[in-house]
Amino acid sequence: MASKRRARKKKQTISKKVEFRYRGYTLEELQQMPMKEFIKLLPARQRRTILRGLTPQQRKLAIKIKRARRLLNKGKEPRIIRTHCRDFVITPDMVGLTFGVYNGKEFVEVKITPEMIGHYLGEFSLTRKPVQHGAPGMGATRSSMFVPIK
Repeated sequence: MASKRRARKKKQTISKKVEFRYRGYTLEELQQMPMKEFIKLLPARQRRTILRGLTPQQRKLAIKIKRARRLLNKGKEPRIIRTHCRDFVITPDMVGLTFGVYNGKEFVEVKITPEMIGHYLGEFSLTRKPVQHGAPGMGATRSSMFVPIK
């Protein structure tokens, strides 16, 4: 009896679609909100970054974002926005756009989703590869000196 109840409860929780919310606001509300109000919702570090002002590189990126947003509203697919600005805070108007974020070697494609709001672009373009160890080579240990080479 209890197992049937659990199975029914699982089905109910799976079928519900959870709507995205950032600090209690939906994505539509965030996109229509003035920038000054949105800044108040951000964590302290991101809020301080934006309030200090944009660098010339960040201003250029903001202009590219506005152009891409206009294209997206017209129904056209904008190109990937390539940038070196890893310290740019993701805002609601960037959702749906694709960025090429430079990681020091190449541009990593990052598709912006609502869950990324409030983070920095650089957080999604890793600068270091995870280490993948292989088999040890010849001369790796003292004992391998005496192993005959095949």
